[in-house]
Amino acid sequence: MVEKPKMYFGHPISFYDVPIEAKLIEVIRSRFPDYEVVNPNQPFFQEGYQRWRNETGNGMNFYFKEVLPSMGAGTFLAFPEDLKLGAGVWGEAEFISSRNGPIFEVRLDFSINPLELDLSRKLTVEETRARIYEAGGRTIKKWTA
Repeated sequence: MVEKPKMYFGHPISFYDVPIEAKLIEVIRSRFPDYEVVNPNQPFFQEGYQRWRNETGNGMNFYFKEVLPSMGAGTFLAFPEDLKLGAGVWGEAEFISSRNGPIFEVRLDFSINPLELDLSRKLTVEETRARIYEAGGRTIKKWTA
């Protein structure tokens, strides 16, 4: 059997392990049945991020060096309040796009459209962290409707 190409689902960690995450993955799989959807909310990815952070000081490089090169496409979720893309999500989308992979945006209304990387939608690392973490920077703010 031929392996399906992989489609990365980049989304803020504040959406990890909340009910909408599973629904979004279901919608992406339904829209792109020819792809294997890869969700980074898995222990393998979390362990790789920690290993790279401990060894190199930058956990995101795990994605850029080990994960994303094998992705043929990507679907990304912006922060719903203003449709800005977190720094990590932006970087992942930019990486896949730079390798001529198609990139898409999924929204909470379950629409999926081509993603254009407009710099006015990019958050800085600091802005992203402020949206993801509670004051003090250690506890993730889980998304709620």
